[in-house]
Amino acid sequence: MRMNVFVIAALAFVSLVSVIDGSEHQPQLSEFVNDALFSSVSSKQPSQPQPLMVPITVINGAAAKGAVCLDGTSPAYHFHPGSGSGANSWLIHLEGGGWCNTIRNCVFRKTTRRGSFKFMEKTLPFTGILSNKPEENPDFFNWNRVKIRYCDGASFAGDSQNEANQLQFRGQKIWLAAIEELMSKGMQKANQALLSGCSAGGLASIIHCDEFGSMFPKSTKVKCLSDAGFFLDAVDVSGGHTLRNMFGGVVTLQCFFPQNLIQHVQTPLFLLNAAYDAWQVQESLAPHSADPSGSWNDCKANHARCNSSQIQFFQDFRNQMLNDVKDFSRSSPTGLFINSCFAHCQSERQDTWFADDSPLINDMPVAIAVGDWFFDRKTIKAIDCAYPCDTTCHNLVFNVARSTVVDSQYISESDDTSTTTTMIYSSQSSRLTFPALYLLSALFPTSMFLLHLRVEVLSRFFSHST
Repeated sequence: MRMNVFVIAALAFVSLVSVIDGSEHQPQLSEFVNDALFSSVSSKQPSQPQPLMVPITVINGAAAKGAVCLDGTSPAYHFHPGSGSGANSWLIHLEGGGWCNTIRNCVFRKTTRRGSFKFMEKTLPFTGILSNKPEENPDFFNWNRVKIRYCDGASFAGDSQNEANQLQFRGQKIWLAAIEELMSKGMQKANQALLSGCSAGGLASIIHCDEFGSMFPKSTKVKCLSDAGFFLDAVDVSGGHTLRNMFGGVVTLQCFFPQNLIQHVQTPLFLLNAAYDAWQVQESLAPHSADPSGSWNDCKANHARCNSSQIQFFQDFRNQMLNDVKDFSRSSPTGLFINSCFAHCQSERQDTWFADDSPLINDMPVAIAVGDWFFDRKTIKAIDCAYPCDTTCHNLVFNVARSTVVDSQYISESDDTSTTTTMIYSSQSSRLTFPALYLLSALFPTSMFLLHLRVEVLSRFFSHST
């Protein structure tokens, strides 16, 4: 089986983190996940039925296989069995939740739900693509539905450790242990399977898509869904390339950007993305490093406060996204749903997945688009008209509110009574940053270790691309 280049990248990342001294004070990679940073943005607040609450399951024997969270505890998942026509169908959803990029930050992370089983919620609501209600999730409601918890800090990839600080970077082993256990619970008999994920989990669904497909016989229909995982090598507001600059110290080839990788994914893949992705607006297009004066702060917090030139900048970003998926969209097995919203992660939230007022493209909600594509009912290449034509968006609005600092980490809180989204910034910084591989390469551009690593990654890439 051909090794995926993203897996090589993740291995490189965890190797770097494992050798960096914990005293380094570097920008922190904060979580950017739907349930942590956002509350529903809607003018309507109707009463909603209670979602299905699903208990946690520890992966049996994972620790003995070396498949452990950052702190050495066992990884876990939430599983709701299928029934009826969905009894032999499986949906595996990879949780998102940012990255840790230094020993100090990873040490802190292992005291949170993103790094330790001890701090994970023991039940989770299954909404959106995980809902068990046909009126909320028409095509997948009765499937076997699984949410794999994210606790390795590196998008379910990598295999390394830092003994001095008792950190385990075992994402690849967690992924394999979870899939092995689910196979033993009946997934090996699946007649159809869908691997999905949101944000960091959406990136992971691209990383593991072909690997996931190779685990089933050819008779099994296997596809993948990446939600908000399409991070672009884009020009920032200063004219630079924030992500490329962070990335360039490790490898000169830009093959780690999804825009360059998707052409090589052989398993059918669906890209669900907002054309004005809220994370990328905040941290790739107008990060603090590119806008130290803060002239973009109001605009990136609320698109309604943008002037005409700022809106045009976002339109250029959208045009790049559409251009970058042009070749991908020509392949018949692929699917697209790119709506012109300021959003991030639309498959997990009920209001954006399938509801009376969910976002639409040509009167089609996200859930119907994904279902039609998976079941080959229609060819789905749904690309929205440019902002501001779409009046169905659930746009995200960021308001600077009270701030809390815990060991230089960002703490987010949501106000359930608010009709807009509140984002809590650190009082020390308002920056969120991108995957650690990029950040580390920018911080240590002359490192001999990175120079050696770059050669190693390139040689492995070429050896596995033939």
